[in-house]
Amino acid sequence: MSLLKLSSAGLALTLMVAIPAVADDIPVEVGVRPLYLIDKLPEGPLKEKLKDCIGKPVHRTLFSIGHRGAPLMFPEHTVESNRAAAWQGAGILECDVAFTKDKALVCRHAHDDLHTTTNILVTHLAAKCTQPFVPASGQTPARAECRTSDLTLAEFQSLTPKMDGADPTAKTVEAYLAGTPGWRTDLYATEPAQTMTHRESIALFRSLGAKFTPELKTPVVAMPFDGFSREAYAQKLIDDYKAAGIPPKDVWPQSFDIADIRYWIAREPQFGAQAVYLIDDGSIPGLDGMNPQSWGFDPVALKAEGINYVAPAISFLLTVDETGRIVPSRLAKALKAADIKIIAWTLERSGPLTDGGGWYFQSVSKAIRTSGDYYTVLHVLAQDVGVTGVFSDWPATVSYYASCMGMR
Repeated sequence: MSLLKLSSAGLALTLMVAIPAVADDIPVEVGVRPLYLIDKLPEGPLKEKLKDCIGKPVHRTLFSIGHRGAPLMFPEHTVESNRAAAWQGAGILECDVAFTKDKALVCRHAHDDLHTTTNILVTHLAAKCTQPFVPASGQTPARAECRTSDLTLAEFQSLTPKMDGADPTAKTVEAYLAGTPGWRTDLYATEPAQTMTHRESIALFRSLGAKFTPELKTPVVAMPFDGFSREAYAQKLIDDYKAAGIPPKDVWPQSFDIADIRYWIAREPQFGAQAVYLIDDGSIPGLDGMNPQSWGFDPVALKAEGINYVAPAISFLLTVDETGRIVPSRLAKALKAADIKIIAWTLERSGPLTDGGGWYFQSVSKAIRTSGDYYTVLHVLAQDVGVTGVFSDWPATVSYYASCMGMR
């Protein structure tokens, strides 16, 4: 029987799964999306196992990491998005850290994304953008570039976040800002979301019973910026946790720049012990999970210098074997053999998987059939690769799986 044909009583039971987790008053609610994805899985042991967990308690878990909160439905890096992620069982929440003109740390995925993630272009602050809006003309797409470093903290805090997206064919600012991908729907657009500073994210995540994974974003401006060095930037991120009294064991600082990881190991060894080296083919051009010559590093050497966590994008951790099964890549095996913990990113960032999954699933696209394969991939990452955590744009999917499999 299709899972979507459950009785009304059974469905109500699933929707009402809510138990205290880390904080006594923070429930975990996973809703119906996990059921939808299970329903799309082909028949087999994984589907039967996940079906058997319908209606059972779902627990908060460190295996489930909120990627910018829960941006499948809520504007990323907002109070609302992170509350939703915590309610879905994410035990770790993320603040991507950028800096303002007055060197305040704020939560933004990139230093130069305000024109697609906020309403800046329809405010008076548009005049301060590095590149004010230019409408599409002929074959030339519409463009704009607004950086956090273009604004003071007070100016940043005056902005209203929106779902990330822009229409490159737009002739007007309003049309440009309305260009959010159709499969990402902000159901709460009439209720303005709230931006966060880095310090505010720490206070919020702690109140939600979650732990912390801040990412130091590589600046688009030359460093030092008005006397603010890259080292000072990296140190300021850590200093915010020290000032808040957060134990280093509860923080996994991240960066795509290995120099930041090395800085934390040398200058803040307690925090550096859990520093996460992020990798993809943007930071390491030509990276191929099946070709060690393309990695640009030796996992054994990384471990020897104190790098205990590496986080590759999903496509670099998986491949398809000669039988058509999804299996660990050579990179995944080498990291595990070097006793390096692995974190994967990002589940549910690709929309429906009927087209093979796009960039995040490029190495296994020929084995991807339906959205149910989010669980196929997650199962291989958890059981065969042995990842310690998975970033997701909808943490309920990962939280449901982890609870079903008895993971904490």
